Amino acid sequence: MRTDLDRLMDAHLARLTGDDGPLRLGTVERFGRSVPMIATAPPSLPAYFAHYCAEHAGLTMLVAGAERLTFAEVYAQARGVAAALVHDHGVGMGDRVGIAMRNSPSWIALYMGIVMAGGVATLLNGWWQTEELAAAIADVDCRLVFADPPRAARLAGLGVRVVTIDDRLPLAEALVAVGTAPDGRDDLPQPGPDDAATILFTSGSTGRSKGALSDHRAVVQGVFSFLAQALTMLGIATDMGTPPVGQPATLLNVPLFHVTAEIPVFLQSFAMGRKLVLMAKWDAEDAMRLIEAERVTYFVGVPLMSFEMLTHPNRAAYDLSTVTDFAAGGAPRPVEHVRRLNDEMGGGAPLIGYGLTETNSVGSGNWRSNYLAKPNSTGRASLPLVDMAILDDAGHAQAAGVRGEVCIRSVANFREYWANPQATADAFTADGYFRTGDIGYLDEDGYLFIVDRKKDIIIRGGENISCLEVEAALYEHPQVAEAAVFGLPDEKYGEVPGAVVLLQDGADLTSDDLCAFLFQHIAAFKVPARIWIVDAPLPRLGTEKIDKVTLRDRYRALV
Repeated sequence: MRTDLDRLMDAHLARLTGDDGPLRLGTVERFGRSVPMIATAPPSLPAYFAHYCAEHAGLTMLVAGAERLTFAEVYAQARGVAAALVHDHGVGMGDRVGIAMRNSPSWIALYMGIVMAGGVATLLNGWWQTEELAAAIADVDCRLVFADPPRAARLAGLGVRVVTIDDRLPLAEALVAVGTAPDGRDDLPQPGPDDAATILFTSGSTGRSKGALSDHRAVVQGVFSFLAQALTMLGIATDMGTPPVGQPATLLNVPLFHVTAEIPVFLQSFAMGRKLVLMAKWDAEDAMRLIEAERVTYFVGVPLMSFEMLTHPNRAAYDLSTVTDFAAGGAPRPVEHVRRLNDEMGGGAPLIGYGLTETNSVGSGNWRSNYLAKPNSTGRASLPLVDMAILDDAGHAQAAGVRGEVCIRSVANFREYWANPQATADAFTADGYFRTGDIGYLDEDGYLFIVDRKKDIIIRGGENISCLEVEAALYEHPQVAEAAVFGLPDEKYGEVPGAVVLLQDGADLTSDDLCAFLFQHIAAFKVPARIWIVDAPLPRLGTEKIDKVTLRDRYRALV
């Protein structure tokens, strides 16, 4: 049964996307069939930046410490980056240009400049260690990488051209390292909707991260999918006599190499004229200080972030009442947290979204009173672009309440895994649904409930970890004979990696020794929180694969 909020949202969305609406719908051929798209959206990221940076030219776009920059100022710096990439660095259409940096104004101007130069913005995980960075850069054949000093040190000796950006400097000074272009800057390429725009990396059941390539249409349409939801809620608030006042603002508190920060936070802010308040590193009290100081109106992060503010001993010292929504993604929230956020955070309502790197963050959303009514659900499919289905292994749609794999078809879906046609083919059904690897069901109202994962993935506080990747790192140690990695429940992060290891005969290693070894090879968040060293071979199935289900159940009972 549809709720009152559902009916209001559907009515406002219909007006927005109707023939005379600002988000009028059209169609485009994708996956061998016609799918809806927002026809009024710009055709590419450069066109998107040019339009909205002119429209909001004098508004504050970025706040980073003492530095405050307008949309016009950031756009001018990005144009300079684009010209330097073309004229000084020889970047051409489709060249992959990496960014390995923490959140900063430089990161944002570099991303904009790369796509304005016709390059493919390749977003490297800033938490990776040298081996992980090397594998990703080699996989997608990066022509050039921009890195802040800590990441530049990890990239030394890899044979890739690195430009070090000192992001501690003001934006204009930091970008001097990119180069200086000739005076004429109007000869930049003009990428079209089908040209490659971005590569983001995703952990999967096959172990190593894969580069998910999206074209300009997919990225821009993903942004406009979120914009449609935001304009819908704005319309409802206006009709109720409570329209927002002043410039919207949000914290940029999740890493920009994640799709949540890239699409609904960073890129959506151009169309909204929204101020981005940057955090280079997460700290709950610093976040509350910035919310009060900058009058932040919207907050999104992994569930742990809002929970840390909710339970912070100094929360009462800060005015958080400007925030209308405390949104989350990447992992579920405990039901108790949903209720407490609604009751205790100064008036902001809880919200949760579901999307993936491969869908450009687009999927479903559960809003406000609907989320309180169904706190275990990630909500309804995000209309008007998302076609969501629950499919069995043969690709047949399941009835309401029946479990299957969550599958998403949308114009915002990525195009392919870079240079990996088999993985790409495996990721899609014949009629264009992306297979998420999550197991769930839709209830009679169309609300999605995720109950399990098909892929061998651990989600630690919103960060995906491939069990196979951690196992592969363990097997690099010459004294490891067998290893199995699985998720352990954790009150703070939801789940964390755990491992059971059998050593080679005669080996003398402790779990601390193995952790120290792993810290040298994989990002710290992937290192198991517990390692059990056993003296008997690990249990196996009839297929001779290690029986992870038995191991997981046995060792979860010990924590």
